[in-house]
Amino acid sequence: MKDYYEILGVSRNASAEDIKKAYRQMAHKYHPDKVGGDETKFKEINEAYQILSDARKKAEYDRFGRVSDGGGPTAGPGGFNWDVNMNDFNNMGDFGDIFESFFEGMGVRPRRKSYDHGADLQLGVEITLEEARAGKSMNLEFETKVVCDVCKGLGYKADKGVKKCEYCAGRGEIRESRNTIFGNFVQVVSCPECRGTGEIPVELCPNCKGEGRKKGFRSVKLEIRPGVTDGQIIKVKGMGEAGERKTEAGDLYVRVGIKRHPVFERRGDSLYMQLEVPITDILLGKKRKVVGLGGKELTVQIPAGFDVAKELRVSGEGVSRSGDLFIHIKIKTPKLDSKAKKLAEELEKLLGEE
Repeated sequence: MKDYYEILGVSRNASAEDIKKAYRQMAHKYHPDKVGGDETKFKEINEAYQILSDARKKAEYDRFGRVSDGGGPTAGPGGFNWDVNMNDFNNMGDFGDIFESFFEGMGVRPRRKSYDHGADLQLGVEITLEEARAGKSMNLEFETKVVCDVCKGLGYKADKGVKKCEYCAGRGEIRESRNTIFGNFVQVVSCPECRGTGEIPVELCPNCKGEGRKKGFRSVKLEIRPGVTDGQIIKVKGMGEAGERKTEAGDLYVRVGIKRHPVFERRGDSLYMQLEVPITDILLGKKRKVVGLGGKELTVQIPAGFDVAKELRVSGEGVSRSGDLFIHIKIKTPKLDSKAKKLAEELEKLLGEE
């Protein structure tokens, strides 16, 4: 008497998942088309799996050591014929992948498709750094599929109505038979005629050819909030492509780009700029006026003897209230005449004495 557990290399208390896993590994290993394969062993493995994967047969085998309705090498799992021509496996890739797809597809009832939702759309806009700080409202107009203005999205003439789909008898789904190396499978799929609705329009809308949508232009008012960052994406729900026959529209995604500014560099919510001053402003600690982002005039105090390796900080003058303006001081090198050169030399001596 054959020991099916020993054939698959599993214990008697192995779970269904362990049995399935062991079968896949061994079937892959002993497949006749592979190097080291064994057709006899392959059929024996199939026979073992046929018994141990079936709850009723397994219980009978565990109790009596045999199965009354047989289960030889020609009766595979589910009663399918495993005594197949091994040439059928040629050019079909990895056997384990085939087996996995086979089991994932069994017993799965497809969801009715109905009609397609509208696709999401993506647009790009470009604004200035000033606009990014203050925020901006703008109107966008773009071409996409919009709701048919004749049938109002129905896709057919409302006064004609709909009728029951004869192809699926109004069920919205049909049974489809398919022959595979594992046998003949019957699968329930959405009806291709009514798209899973069970109904067929009596007369399609001539303007949109039954889609309930057509090419057109859509206008959207976009609100860009203050402090928007470069590359940020703003979602506008339901303003993408219109769906078929009044199904949900897609969403619009707008990517915001910020133009490079000639004066300011943005880092997070803070701004950075350079200010060129004569060396005397640093030596004497003078005040200078600068124009902030947006045209606001700012007065900054340069501390006497300021270290130019550091930056002056003006609080609250960044892209947002939480951001600051940092000013990098750059020394403007003057052209010296003989008198200025003499003064510079005297200053050098004076500083050297200190």
